[in-house]
Amino acid sequence: MKHFISMQQLSGETINHILKEAESIRKSPITINKQLFAANLFFEPSTRTKMSFEVAQRKLGLEVLDLHKEGSSLIKGESLYDTAKTFEAIGANFLIVRHPSDYWMDEMEEEGHLNIPVINAGSGKEEHPTQCMLDLLTMYQEFGNVEGKKVVIAGDIKHSRVAKSNAHALEKLGADVYFSAAPGFEDHSLHYPYITMDEAVEIADVLMLLRIQHERHIYKTETCDYLSLYGLTMERAAKMKKHAIILHPAPINRGVEIDTRLVESKQSRIFKQMENGVYVRMAILIHVLKEWGIIDENKINERKMLNII
Repeated sequence: MKHFISMQQLSGETINHILKEAESIRKSPITINKQLFAANLFFEPSTRTKMSFEVAQRKLGLEVLDLHKEGSSLIKGESLYDTAKTFEAIGANFLIVRHPSDYWMDEMEEEGHLNIPVINAGSGKEEHPTQCMLDLLTMYQEFGNVEGKKVVIAGDIKHSRVAKSNAHALEKLGADVYFSAAPGFEDHSLHYPYITMDEAVEIADVLMLLRIQHERHIYKTETCDYLSLYGLTMERAAKMKKHAIILHPAPINRGVEIDTRLVESKQSRIFKQMENGVYVRMAILIHVLKEWGIIDENKINERKMLNII
């Protein structure tokens, strides 16, 4: 039974199944009729991912265990694996982990074996599968599917786990993937073609912008001319296809990768992505818990006429 760690492990069929479940949940909320404990282990700052996971868990009726690093034994030198095993031992049914290491799951598996599922909420510069799934849901809501669509991922490709997860999944689902990046922000280990931002706005059905990840750069990156040279300006946005949409995983550097006036423009789906994050993460939790045999259909109830948020 597999953990939910990478988009590369998922088949197109599984991706589509989870997206359909997320859209179904959006239209008709559900709850789990069983006491389960969700452990959120976040070792990096997070607003959208952490909070949407917690909202998703509470909407499903789960008990939430929230680890705060500064008050845990991690500051005494405890390993991630031992922390995870502690939560397993005290009754957590699954773990949500966000960690700055690129390969924290591999490192945990080298130490031992976990008997509960783990969901990747962000691994260093390598993968962010749940963000990818909410991006895909947003595209599917817009276009029905992504097959044949031209998707340009633009920004700090070198340091972006979002870019990697999306590129792998989009290619698997039949989209045409392009990158656009300032010099030094490329990742040539990935085989997708690079184009300029001026080219990107003319061909893209989906333009996904990424922020400069200053915290992952060895040297400070100047951003004073970034918008005019490599970002989405008002002038460039005017050249986009009428049906094209703008995405961004956030946090947003307003006035750097995107003109602040475009963040909530008619073509922007940035806050729609955030809303979709709750439904997608509910669907992923349901999928993983079913895969591990922790719940079945008999433990899932429709919840109508009830708003808990």
